[in-house]
Amino acid sequence: MTNAVSVNGTEYSWPKRPVVVVCIDGGDPSYLQRYLEEGAIPNIQRFIEQGFACLVDGVVPSFTCPNNMSIITGSPPLKHGISGNYYLDTGTWQPVVMTGPELLRCDTILAGFAHAGATVVSITAKEKLRRQLGKGLTASPGQISFSAEAARYCTLQENGIENVLSYVGLPQPDMYSMELSLFVLEAGLKLLNDKRPDLMYLSLTDYVQHKCPPESSEARFFYQQMDTAFGKLAEQDVVLALVADHGMSDKSNKQGAPNVIWLQDILDKSFGSGNTIVICPITDAFVGHHGALGGFVRVWCRGNASPEAVMTRISAIEGVELVLNKKSACGLFQLPEDREADVVVIARSDTCIGSSIDNHNLEGLHGTRLRTHGGLSEAKIPLIINRSLNNEYRMRVATRVLKSYQVFDLAINGTQ
Repeated sequence: MTNAVSVNGTEYSWPKRPVVVVCIDGGDPSYLQRYLEEGAIPNIQRFIEQGFACLVDGVVPSFTCPNNMSIITGSPPLKHGISGNYYLDTGTWQPVVMTGPELLRCDTILAGFAHAGATVVSITAKEKLRRQLGKGLTASPGQISFSAEAARYCTLQENGIENVLSYVGLPQPDMYSMELSLFVLEAGLKLLNDKRPDLMYLSLTDYVQHKCPPESSEARFFYQQMDTAFGKLAEQDVVLALVADHGMSDKSNKQGAPNVIWLQDILDKSFGSGNTIVICPITDAFVGHHGALGGFVRVWCRGNASPEAVMTRISAIEGVELVLNKKSACGLFQLPEDREADVVVIARSDTCIGSSIDNHNLEGLHGTRLRTHGGLSEAKIPLIINRSLNNEYRMRVATRVLKSYQVFDLAINGTQ
């Protein structure tokens, strides 16, 4: 064991007690504000009063994959390379799924500590994240990495644990349910009690926040269940840090229908079919949450469509907040240029962007108002730690804007 571990330019001291970081997927500040005012989440309220809490900047695009990868590596997408769920390979002009561990360009904090002799646990709601978050762990004896979605299939060789359902004492949760997230928390609590690992990362799913606004009884119940679990985790003498990956906005019109810009259809009409390619990087296997509609899309230009002309056309569309070329987008949001489009488009908080209307299946919304994310309006998120900061870090946070991916640094190096 060493006294410190260096990962991606940050030196982390060896934890004096277990450090548990929970990513509340879709954890928009509006939920916490409402439930704190109601007194419905007493454990989180205690953490805020006795520990540390603030709003921080998440990664843009404000999607699950890039933000989780930033949190777990302590770095922006420019460093780790994951800037969405998809990017376009201009060699083949085919979209490439960005959830493979081979696309992650740097080490994770968990793997760095594991290689130094620490015991680490990574539990995610979705299998799409599990392999990237667990990169470098499966070959290390005693390390655990699995998802609630695939809990029934876990093996010692692949995940470091088996018979997960009987171990946790819960049935296999449905992927479209709050139980998927609650399973992660129960599994984490069980492993914390039994194994007491040095580091633990628990990443939830935003099913509830996509479906339910803060005033709904279902969302309140979900946050109360999480709050109870957080209280149990904190009782185990740990540093507990809560952070979101992105917020959530209502993007429906007065009639309750999604307020969508069908960008590919607009560009095809203006420049002709095949001259532009719109990629929606929110797209994943869980489109029932959001119909692959988000607040951030990418446009690659071909043939007769120049980036300048495309930007001019898009700028005139109602509901568009920001249009950037590749260089500006990469500089502003610290994105990798080789995986970025010619044009980046960000929607207003009440609007989402799709490609072509024929390419999106919205049946999964089941008549509910579309709530989704991806833009600047969903990039301000809460960060809460159950312990107060030390003097050095109190000075740091007073003089700079914090990023969500600094959560491990704050929890490990910055607490009393």
